[in-house]
Amino acid sequence: MTAPETGDDLLASRLRLAVGRLHRRIRLASNDVPPLQLSTLASIELHGPLRLGELAQREAVSPPTMSRVLAALDERGLIARAPDRSDARSTRVTLSDAGRRALAEIRGRRTALLDARLARLDPDQRAALRDALPALEALVEDPPRPDA
Repeated sequence: MTAPETGDDLLASRLRLAVGRLHRRIRLASNDVPPLQLSTLASIELHGPLRLGELAQREAVSPPTMSRVLAALDERGLIARAPDRSDARSTRVTLSDAGRRALAEIRGRRTALLDARLARLDPDQRAALRDALPALEALVEDPPRPDA
């Protein structure tokens, strides 16, 4: 038998469901590249150029999985590979011009989809979301590490 949910438990549960469903609807409606490929492109944009192992670690997948992801992105012309100057056995991955354009287009479509959903809300609901943004953004941040 489970204990009844407290106010904070209920908040966490409702927020998890709402954010998850909203994300899924936007992702499905925008018919983008698969999630891991998109996340990999965003990681390369933010942290690149990166080695395969670094990308695998950032995306929390195995190197063989990341190798398949990079092969698919390479096939679509979304990434470029260049020799690693510090290790001739390795390559570093960067975004191609097509990869940058694809990321911008996907983000634009997703923003437009969310904007259309926001337009369905009344002004008070939009204001409540605007007021909640700092708290939502704080949830996304990683907590400081104890050794820092």
